[in-house]
Amino acid sequence: MLRIECPWCGIRNEDEFSYGGDASVQRPTDDASQDDWYDYVYTRNNPAGRHSEYWHHANGCRAWIKVERDTVSHEIFSVTPASPNLPSGNRED
Repeated sequence: MLRIECPWCGIRNEDEFSYGGDASVQRPTDDASQDDWYDYVYTRNNPAGRHSEYWHHANGCRAWIKVERDTVSHEIFSVTPASPNLPSGNRED
């Protein structure tokens, strides 16, 4: 089982988190073309190896984090907050 270290809650099992997608993809501007939006929503690489991903601590502090991990071995290299603060209404344990 994958173990992810939440910056606020510590090491937790993968089943407390929801995968949030590729953290290397940049959101288009509001006035971007339909093609740009199509690519952003539907076109994704499926990399083998080191990759940056968003994860949501859905069954914990509900914070979003960025996880850099190897998609083949599942080794985690780093975990950082996607935002410097916990979402409002949450508290640290």
